[in-house]
Amino acid sequence: MRHRPTATRIRLTALLTSALVVAGGPAAGVPATAAPVGGYDGYVALGDSYAAYGSVSKSYGTPAGCGRARDDYPNGLATALGLAGFADVTCGDATTLSMTAPEPVPGGVNPPQFDALGPDTELVTVTIGAKDAFSDLLAACAAIAGTDPQGNPCQRAYTASGTDLALAAIDATRPKVEGVLDGVHARSPHATVVLVGYLPLLPPTTGCWPDVPIARGDVPYAYGLQKRLNAVLGEAAAGHRAVFGDPGGALGHDACRPPGERWVEPLDPAPDTNATHPNPAGQAHVAALIRSLLP
Repeated sequence: MRHRPTATRIRLTALLTSALVVAGGPAAGVPATAAPVGGYDGYVALGDSYAAYGSVSKSYGTPAGCGRARDDYPNGLATALGLAGFADVTCGDATTLSMTAPEPVPGGVNPPQFDALGPDTELVTVTIGAKDAFSDLLAACAAIAGTDPQGNPCQRAYTASGTDLALAAIDATRPKVEGVLDGVHARSPHATVVLVGYLPLLPPTTGCWPDVPIARGDVPYAYGLQKRLNAVLGEAAAGHRAVFGDPGGALGHDACRPPGERWVEPLDPAPDTNATHPNPAGQAHVAALIRSLLP
């Protein structure tokens, strides 16, 4: 069984992937290739921790360090589509490089995720880009939030040079995600491809420091950065023959909400869930969103 991360370093690593995942626009999509008669077979799920994580107690598969859960959105979508079997190769720390290169994780190595694709694959979902965009960029934001919890120390730090380093990193992610989509189409030319955005971690304003350790004045800044991330993903999808599923408009279910209302967990998560990541209710929402967008 995979254990929920508790060490400060691990929490900050999880946070930096999702600290800007706060809110976006309403769900949107672009035309995809038509589904084969009789529905979808050969479903492959690609992506990072926002696709893989769910209940800690429902972890399965190898390597264990990927953290895939039986109640992640790929499993929920497969159930909704009535698929008896599918390939869930999502993995917790995945970046766009993890599509074509092995990814070392605790307990082993996850093979290149593209290895699961084939010419008969008919449906592909992929959640990717947050790790590429942010990497360790926001670890410092969490570390300095306590120095000015009512102010905007993160925004000041990353715009001090006159260039917004966070926005620049987000924009630099677009061609990487486009390359992923092109790689999927090359390996599975008949597949419907769904690029999936990120659920909100924070509300548009105020936040809940220290439960999610982003300073209060930085929350609107983080909100804007997340909107840009999901916008970049939407642009990549539109130009590369993919449907875009954007759960960023799911306001009122962020990590600052009480248990039972939130779809993403705070730094001190509810039992059997993962800090700063979707809980089972959030994953169920994403699965339903994707299902609604399929032809």
